[in-house]
Amino acid sequence: MFELRVHALKKYMDATLVLKNINFEVFEGDKVGIVGANGSGKSTILKLIAGIEPMHYYPGYPQTSSPGYDEGLIHMPRGATAAYLEQMPDYPKGLQVIDVLSLAFEEIDGIESQMRELEENMKTREDAALEKALQKYSDLVQLYEVKGGYDREEKLGRVCTGLKFNEAFLRRDFDLLSGGEKTTVGLAKLLIHNPDILLLDEPTNHLDMDSIEWLEGYLKNYKGIVIIVSHDRYFLDNVVTKIVEVEDMESISYKGNYSSYVSQKEENMRIQYEHFREQQKKINNMEKTVMSLRDWAMRADNNKFFRRAASIQKKLDKMERIDNPVFEKRNMRLDFKAAQRSGNETIKAVGVSKSYEDKVILQNADAMILYGERVGLIGPNGSGKTTFLKMLLGEEHPDSGAVELGANVLAAYLPQNITFENEEQTVLEAFREGISLPEGKAREYLSKFMFYKKSVFKKAGNLSGGERIRLKLAMLLYQDINLLILDEPTNHLDIDSIETLEEALEDFKGTIFFISHDRYFINKIGERVIALEDHSLKSYPGNYDYYKNVKKEASVQETIPPVSNRQQGKKQRNRQEGVNREAEKEKALARIEGLEHEIKEIDAEMAGEQMDYEELNKLYRRKERLNHELEAALELWLSFSN
Repeated sequence: MFELRVHALKKYMDATLVLKNINFEVFEGDKVGIVGANGSGKSTILKLIAGIEPMHYYPGYPQTSSPGYDEGLIHMPRGATAAYLEQMPDYPKGLQVIDVLSLAFEEIDGIESQMRELEENMKTREDAALEKALQKYSDLVQLYEVKGGYDREEKLGRVCTGLKFNEAFLRRDFDLLSGGEKTTVGLAKLLIHNPDILLLDEPTNHLDMDSIEWLEGYLKNYKGIVIIVSHDRYFLDNVVTKIVEVEDMESISYKGNYSSYVSQKEENMRIQYEHFREQQKKINNMEKTVMSLRDWAMRADNNKFFRRAASIQKKLDKMERIDNPVFEKRNMRLDFKAAQRSGNETIKAVGVSKSYEDKVILQNADAMILYGERVGLIGPNGSGKTTFLKMLLGEEHPDSGAVELGANVLAAYLPQNITFENEEQTVLEAFREGISLPEGKAREYLSKFMFYKKSVFKKAGNLSGGERIRLKLAMLLYQDINLLILDEPTNHLDIDSIETLEEALEDFKGTIFFISHDRYFINKIGERVIALEDHSLKSYPGNYDYYKNVKKEASVQETIPPVSNRQQGKKQRNRQEGVNREAEKEKALARIEGLEHEIKEIDAEMAGEQMDYEELNKLYRRKERLNHELEAALELWLSFSN
């Protein structure tokens, strides 16, 4: 069976060690996810396998530990092909998208060229020479078939359809595409090329949900090896069969998808902690015994006790110590400043229409987002999500209708592409711009966003994508806000930082409105989904999985053969009742969570500072009323669950 083996891999960048001990095996058909913090060396591993990043050894000494030189082994079968998805692919000038995609057929084109040349030669050959030429031609035809020459158009069509490349896009100049579009074209070329080992670095970053789901299906059926670096947890759950975690420059492998890895890691850390505690008890007992033996030896002037103490101490010194597992990694520590609440109607869109020349974006669309809701806006690339956001922020204006913020709304906006007014400013200067805060206090605050020591003097223009998000969050969260507007907030964050952001957002008491293609994030944060469909804003009272189930049910119904009007009417009523029932169940659950939160706040207020009897009695009566409402909401929710 086809196998890729990475053994004891050590890698230096100049004199800096970036990977120390990377080990894993991958077999044909395996789908592997590599996870770890930003800067942990995940992309470097892919580049080493692809041969893009070379291994440097002293001549004649392939296994050396000298600084600046590398160790280890990457083994794959002779002749195996590996292809790496570059984040910013570069091709010769003047090519159109279709020309770039056609580069995937270079080998096939070469074989076909040989076949055409041989066909011409055979016209003038006879006897043995013709026989030899025919044999060579037969071999070329067989190779052409094996390499997929006859499936060329089918391969190209399948990938272009899946990634939504229409004829107009295929004819665009590659040089004029955005960075995200170039990466997507690079992905398409790789999929068409169909190498033995497919190496994908953040493949979902610039795809919409439909394209991501198509890619999931494509990769599941991929016959070769697929190795993916991704922070898209939903994608990893749906595609991979093994996780390789890179931490502290070393690797640990886990069987199963991302969720399975999280469970296994938590269990491993629990076991490690138990072993650590047991070892610490043993060490403490041995240390006490050594001290007692030495004390007795000195009192009795008996060398026998000294020797026994030395023997136990020797065992202690040789003991392989178990590390105390770190359950809380150093990460952002986000908290939101309390601000006055806004009016109940936080975001309102009424009769909104918007077009660009002959392209209709929205047509008489309505939407309402209330205070405290967490709402995700979804839709295919180019459907108008960012346009709606710009109208909300006043950067664009609707052709008709209105998009507006409610009363007393204090909004903070985290854009997808973050830039700063002065990219030459340091992190510290950019943060302090426009606010009166001593340098010491500012540095203390920035440390919560992982800007430590000298990193606060790094220029804004030199920050990575993840660092830009962290600095922008620091600037936003220092303000008083009650509405957060987020545009693809997870794009450049590693998984640990995404989870920290999610925890902070769960504690935020205001309203959250966000655009995201991160389905795991939508499930965690979103209580409602607004989908941009058919030039309107359609509301689904649940998270992403609920939205998908509703869409799937509607799709299944469309494939059912026609039945009588009476039966059809009954089915439609039943289906609508089911959707309504699920919606009411979600509302009941949201009501329960809201009531529980209010009761907790009252308990905290009652347990606080001294208050007079009248205020205390008022809080107690309010708590009783809320408890009655909570019981009623629970009964209602249970009735929907039966």
